[in-house]
Amino acid sequence: MVSAQLWQANQALAQACLEHPFVQGIGNGTLARHKFAFYVGQDAFFLEAFARAYSIAAAKAPDWEGFSIFHDLANGVLEELRLHESYATAWGVDLHNIEPQPATRRYTDFLLATAWGSDIGLITAAMSPCMCLYAYLGQQLGSDSEHSYIEWIRTYSSPEFGQLAAQLESLSDRYTNTTPLTHSTYRYAMLCERDFFQAGWEA
Repeated sequence: MVSAQLWQANQALAQACLEHPFVQGIGNGTLARHKFAFYVGQDAFFLEAFARAYSIAAAKAPDWEGFSIFHDLANGVLEELRLHESYATAWGVDLHNIEPQPATRRYTDFLLATAWGSDIGLITAAMSPCMCLYAYLGQQLGSDSEHSYIEWIRTYSSPEFGQLAAQLESLSDRYTNTTPLTHSTYRYAMLCERDFFQAGWEA
């Protein structure tokens, strides 16, 4: 399957994200509060672009089932944004005045340019790393201990989020061909994920 090939080809990057001090700080609850607050704002900006990319993908889907799944996935992003709103309230982050930082802008510009300018297969390849990586991180970090970031871990380790990631992978298997451009698009998105965590760590 295309989705499994792409994930396996980028397993080292997924592991690097898991081992990143920002992600480990979320996992054990030691991440500085201001770093997480910065991340919440940047991620909210990113998720708005992600939702738009899903909507563009839905419009380009060649069949009704794909159209419906992309819309379900967009609704999942809206749920994530509601979670970020609760974080923002608790952590004093103004989500309405977020200035996207370079790593955020690179990622969102890439996603939206791909969504507007590419076919459905390549759009799916660009969007899959985010969903698959977060499901992986949530599952690997575990949700047994109680600390400030446990809700984040429980969200991304949940069966519901895992199902959303699996739905997107199923669309990748349906629409995406294994080409050098597909591989480079998927890898670029994974690199954007790593850089996103690094920006949060440097905040």
